[in-house]
Formats: sequence, structure tokens, C-alpha cells
Amino acid sequence: MKNFFKKLIDILHKTKSNVIYFFKHNVLFAAFIITSLINGCMIRFFTVKNYTAISPILADLAFVLFVGAFAYFFKPKNRFKYFITWSIILTLVCLINSIYYTNYVSFTSFSLLATSLQLMGVSDALETIMELKDFCYIWAPLTLIFVHRKLLKQGYYTNLKIKDKLRVSVLKVLVAAVIVLGFFVSTLTGTDISRLYKQWNREYVVMKFGIYVYQSNDLIASLKPQISPLFGYDQAAKEFRDYYKENTRKDETNEYTDIFKGKNVIAIHAESMQNYLLNTEINGKTIAPNLKKLAEEGMYFSNFYAQESVGTSSDTEFTYSTSLLPASSGTVFVSYWDREYPSIQKFLKDEDYYVFSMHANKGNMWNREVMHKQLGYDKFYYYDKDYKLDENIGLGLSDKSFFKQSVEKIKNISEKHDKYYGVLIMLTNHTPFEGLEDTTDLDLTYHYTKTDPVTGQKTEVVNDYLKNTTLGKYFTTAHYADSAIGEFIDELDQAGLLENTVIVIYGDHDAKIKRSEYDYYYNYNPETDSKLDKNDPKYKEFTKYDYELNRKVPFIIWTKDKDLRKKINKEITTVTGMYDVLPTLGNMLGIYDKYALGHDVFSTDDHFVVFPNGNWITDKMYYDSQNGQAIVFDEASVISKDYISKYTEMAEKEIAVSNDIIVHDLIKKTNESKEVIKGGQK
Repeated sequence: MKNFFKKLIDILHKTKSNVIYFFKHNVLFAAFIITSLINGCMIRFFTVKNYTAISPILADLAFVLFVGAFAYFFKPKNRFKYFITWSIILTLVCLINSIYYTNYVSFTSFSLLATSLQLMGVSDALETIMELKDFCYIWAPLTLIFVHRKLLKQGYYTNLKIKDKLRVSVLKVLVAAVIVLGFFVSTLTGTDISRLYKQWNREYVVMKFGIYVYQSNDLIASLKPQISPLFGYDQAAKEFRDYYKENTRKDETNEYTDIFKGKNVIAIHAESMQNYLLNTEINGKTIAPNLKKLAEEGMYFSNFYAQESVGTSSDTEFTYSTSLLPASSGTVFVSYWDREYPSIQKFLKDEDYYVFSMHANKGNMWNREVMHKQLGYDKFYYYDKDYKLDENIGLGLSDKSFFKQSVEKIKNISEKHDKYYGVLIMLTNHTPFEGLEDTTDLDLTYHYTKTDPVTGQKTEVVNDYLKNTTLGKYFTTAHYADSAIGEFIDELDQAGLLENTVIVIYGDHDAKIKRSEYDYYYNYNPETDSKLDKNDPKYKEFTKYDYELNRKVPFIIWTKDKDLRKKINKEITTVTGMYDVLPTLGNMLGIYDKYALGHDVFSTDDHFVVFPNGNWITDKMYYDSQNGQAIVFDEASVISKDYISKYTEMAEKEIAVSNDIIVHDLIKKTNESKEVIKGGQK
């Protein structure tokens, strides 16, 4: 036994000596490994906050060791170029993900490169989403440059001999990488590997695999539009068939069946409109009074969530139209536009509707000009072709001008077609929420009475505390957008276009405003013109879950017909999502889609909404699958592990099946292989 321990101690001493020798003669390599590893830890520190987790550190270390090993294929004098190139790449990975996570509570994807042109029109928003901490990662390449210059002065590179033992350094480093990788793999479970493959739960992947493995895997996942259809079709088709066999979408009837059959439909895609605006007042004035009035008169879904991913508005258009979820990688509008999707547009065309869309932006934004045809629209009207730019606000044609010009077009359509369905996509209330600062009638100042502690004299004080905040700008543009909707309804009425017509309004997604801005808004201290301290008894904590639940958007169905309005006038408080629109509204219009992932809200008691990142919500709780935490709405409720497991499994199945439909074009291939019910008339 003594001999064994003696040999073990000798091996450890020898290993230590070899490591010290190696790093002494590979200073640049060591600097690259250490700086990259620290950056990998820092990005997790600022985002998912799993500070002490060993698995992602091992994953990051294995990755940078593999990358660093190949530097030894270059001559010593050229290795710096290799290391600095990779250092810059890995620094950019951290920097970009830091910015993205701060604003979207997720990690970015290479698939966004395919949609980067879509951001050109909103480049002004970049200055509002960056923070100082996002640039702390650039120390890594700067350190590498410093080390390199110091080594140059010392003549380090000229002293390295090619015939040195370091010729086998690449093998040594690869062996070390394999050993680290082995330790890392031993920490993984089947669930970990599954989530890495599926990639939709990005926070979880980064928490377990580190930022570098996540981004490398994401690169592969982003190539799915080109390579996925070639692989895995049989398995995807089987899971698709099994899912719909177990979850048959029944063509059920209820009190709202066919209530709008044959009616014209005008849907308003309300850009960045969040639900809380309907009940938020600033100095006695409601931010969204028109939407509030329509909600009170019509059918109002007050617990309604968008289910968008990186495609934001385009994802909402897709989910609203098809009752499928966004793609797990990339965006449907850009990466998967050439697939076949059942849609509310196609079903209504089968009912002899004329189907159109209108937008105050360019036709190529989010590839709409192409994708709208694929969804089934007969015509897409857009500003650089069909509208005059007579009033420019924010990103382009103002909502009020857009609506005014659209009324004339809808009037012409109504004269030519007995039935029509149209979607009008708004624009002014789009980040960075600018262009209306000096024209609004919404007073965003804070009024309070200040009392002099000595004289007791009272003074009225006004603080313009929201003037330079993104939230304040958002309130202003949202108020304008609400006013535009009110004027649009009036103009439709004056043109006689509200007769036999149903108005549908939905917020496409939340405004993507940082939680810190809400924290400032709810905890403003007028006396110090700053935020209340957390220890102050008046401090109102705006938690991560408050933020998540606050992201809900309005969904309103309204009609001028008073008899119909009486039948539909109610508030729906049960949780609903964008993928519930097609089956719910479709039932009212007399159409049916057997592939809808959502449900007719009035034909099910199981109200459940899954988000593209794997999180989900029911009437009882919101579950964050990223970290396995939840918030229960009724503290008296007892939530079992089986309850959480049930809905987590449902969420994963819905995400997987929807993605398989998109990637493998399963509906088209299923329809080609045999006769099936496509949906359409009930």
C-alpha cells in the first residue's frame, strides 16, 4: 500500500512539473485558455447566474483546449495570429449574448444572421439596449495582445525551437481536452443531451454546457433548413403521427360555433402592445383608452400571451395564422418559407373569402412578400408599393396615415368581394419608440407636493422622470397607436365598413423593455429623483416572474352589431395563447384545422400555453423550465410533481412536433402520401 501511495505521489509531482514546464514554454497558449475560460464564466455570472456549477466550466475548458491545440500546426511566430483570431471570436460570442440576454432573457443564435437585414431598420435601437457590462469581455483579446508584445520584447518566439519537445504539444493538449471532456460527459444525463440536441431551451443549455458549446451546437442547429430534411424524417414522421393519434383535435361545437360565419373580418396586428396599458393611467389619463373601450364592449382575453421567438412579429404572424409554434432555430418566414402550412387564410379562401394583408413597412421585411403568399393571402399591400409616405414617424409611415389610406383600399375590396378577411400590421409603436416626444398629449411628468421642513410651506413640484427612458417613450408611442386604432374604427364606420364585420385585435409581442426600467417606474422617489432603496418600506419589488407575467398582450374580438355584441361580451380570464386563436376564432367563423396545436378556448377545460423556450403556463402556475422554478398563482393550491411533469412533457412534445412539421414539411408529405382532412369548412 505504501508503494502504491508513493507511486501516486510521484506521478502527481511529475504531472505538476510537466504542467508547469508546459505553461512556462506556452505562455500565449496559457493566456488564451485562461482569458477565454474566465469570459465563459463571466457570461454565465451576468446571465443565468449558476456561479459554482462545474459542468459548464469543464465544457468551456474542453472546448478552448481543442481550439488551442491546433495552434501548434503553426510556427511559433504565427501562433499569435491564430490565438488572437479565436480570442476575438469568443469575445464577440460573449459580448453579443450579453446584450441579447439583457434585452430578451435568452441567448442569440447564428440563425439570426439570416435575419440580420431585418434589423437594419431598427439599428437606432442598439444604443438603447447596450450596457457597460456588455463590454467587459474585451479584456481577453487586449490581455492577449499585451502578453504577445511582452514576449516579443523578451525574444520569446526566437528562443522556441521547432525540434523542442513542444512538437508534440498538439497531442498533449488534445489528450488533456479528451480527459476534461470525459469528466464533463460523466456529469450529463439523458435530459441534458436531449436538450442540447433540441436547442430550444437555451438557458438550460448554457447553464449545463457553457456558452462556447452552446454556440457551436447552435451553428449546427442553424444549418437545419439545409440539412435536417435529409436526416431524421422517418423518426419525425412517426412522432408526428403518434402525437396526433394521441391528441386528436376534435371538431367540437359550443355556444360560439358559426356565430361569425360569413362575416367580414378585419384583424389589427398591434405592434408591441402589452395588456397592462389598458388599465394604466398617467396623471389621470389612460394610456390605451380605445383598446380599453373595445375590450369592455367585446370579447376580451385578458390573460393572453404571444408565443414568439427570435422572429418576433413574424413569429406571431405565423403562430396566429397556423396554430403552430415558431421554429426552434431560425425563423419560419426566412428559413422555412417554402413549406406547406394550414392557415386561417387558406381555410377562409376555401369559403370564398378574399384574403389580404397590409403593412406600413417594406414588403421584404421578414420576407413577408414571399411568406404571405405561402400563408394564402391573395394580395399583400405594403408602403413602398401601395402607400404614400405622407407622414413619417419612427420607422416609417405613421399608423394614422397607414390606416387612413387602408380604409380606401378596404372600401374598394368590399365593392368587389362579398366576403373578405384582412390583417393590418401596425408599425409606429415599434422599438426604439421615437418620433413622438414633443407631440403627445400624454403627460408623463410626476406631480407631488413638497413641504419645507422649517417653514411648513407647500410647493407643487413636477419631475419629468420618464422623459429620457425607453419606458416613457413606449408609453408615448403606445398611446399614439391606441389613438390610431380608435380613429381607424371611426373611419371604417363612416365608410360603412363595420356592417357585417368583425374586428380582431391582438398585440404581437411585448415591448422588450428591460426589467430595470419597470423597477424604476414602480419605485420612483420624487424627492431624490431616483429609485427607492430596496430597504425602503414603500419599495415594490418587480420580480423576474412579475416581468414574465407582465408580458401578456391584449386579444379582443369586437363587432358593431349590438345583438352579436351581447352574445360575445365577456372577459376571458383563463390563460390563452396565440396558437389558440385559429381554433377559437375559427370555430366562430365555421372553419376547422385538425393540425392546430392550440385549442378552442370554449371547448376545453385544460388551459395551457407553451412558450418556444420550453416554459409554460396554466391557470394554476407559471413554470420556468430553464431553472426548474415556478410561481403558483393561488398560494393555497397544492401542485404535485406529477402535475409539473405532465405539462413539461406536453410542452416538449408540442415544441418537437411543431418543429418537425416545419423542418420536414410533414403536412405536405402526409397529404401527398394519403388522403387526409385538410381542415376548412366545419
